[in-house]
Amino acid sequence: MRFLKWLLHNPHETEEEDPFLRGVVRLESLLSKLLSILLVGLILVAVVDLARFLVMDMLMEPRGFFSTTLIEIFGLFLNILIALEILENITAYLQKQVVQVELVITTSLIAVARKIIIFDFEKLGGLELIGLGAATLALSVSYWLVRQAKPQSGKH
Repeated sequence: MRFLKWLLHNPHETEEEDPFLRGVVRLESLLSKLLSILLVGLILVAVVDLARFLVMDMLMEPRGFFSTTLIEIFGLFLNILIALEILENITAYLQKQVVQVELVITTSLIAVARKIIIFDFEKLGGLELIGLGAATLALSVSYWLVRQAKPQSGKH
């Protein structure tokens, strides 16, 4: 029962709000908490799967070397890192009830970087690479603009 109360509790709720809006905010809070619980489960499964994959790959012939390329292994690690960043986005939303644009852009940059790292030059062409470059440039400029708009602490 305490768990259900925790799920339904919204720390930013005020009593003066419209009952409909209060219901929407509660539903949004409930769904965000449910998503974060599911994502934690997914991350745990992914970490266990990655560990199993690495152990199995090391035990296969030739022993002591990975039969899978390091690029593919890095891709698996980056998948987990991206999931952790998404969890951080959800957690920040639950705490502050606002989407933190800088965090979303950072997560997007990691996702694009992952795509670039595992880019298969044999299967994909230059157009896809140009698209990834354009996405990287746009996200980098967006990140820079958000950082410039943020008040700098310690500067006068």
